[in-house]
Amino acid sequence: MALCHNISLAISLVFIIIHRVRSWPEDPTHGFVELPLNTSNFRIQKPYNLPLSDRYSFVDGVHKLWVYSTDEPLSKNSPTNPRTEVLIRGYSYSSDVWQFQGYGYVPCGTSGVCIMQVFGASLPRNTTLQLRVYNGSLTYYGAPILVPNIYNKWFRLNVIHNVNASTVKIYIDGSLKYVAPGRGGNSYYFKFGVYGQDNESHYMESRWKDIKVLKKCV
Repeated sequence: MALCHNISLAISLVFIIIHRVRSWPEDPTHGFVELPLNTSNFRIQKPYNLPLSDRYSFVDGVHKLWVYSTDEPLSKNSPTNPRTEVLIRGYSYSSDVWQFQGYGYVPCGTSGVCIMQVFGASLPRNTTLQLRVYNGSLTYYGAPILVPNIYNKWFRLNVIHNVNASTVKIYIDGSLKYVAPGRGGNSYYFKFGVYGQDNESHYMESRWKDIKVLKKCV
């Protein structure tokens, strides 16, 4: 009787351990190599008629980017919405598996805004991925919702773009939230910041730190 009890207890413990292991956050960067990145890789796009300091700051390792819905676009004749974004240059790619990692923060009230992009796609599209915020929810484009309450807290974002397989994986704090299909195209790069979309709030802001670009080991 005692032996049966001990076996039953051991089996229960095994199932508990397996469940806990499966629930641990993944490390999306496993098997990737981090690439060198410095300020020369950051090209900042902002309203063309304003000095950079009016819409961007970098203090204590934190990029703070903000824009107003009434701001001008990034160039005088551009038809696009207002933005303050960092374009990561020097790491455009057309094949293999690439990854963006960064810690993001979106203050309460920011809405109708894209905070991260994988730029590049087949026309008439321009992007392979947009992560947006609507009323506190982090979304893949307009839907689905990936995280229902993203305001006022730091989160770790990992985006893995497998060009050859035509997939994009989105991780939040080590948890896989969505696998999206590719959208064609032959050249891509990463962007982060704030870029007004539909029904945008008057004021839009996001903050970022510990930005990394990684490439899958071959």
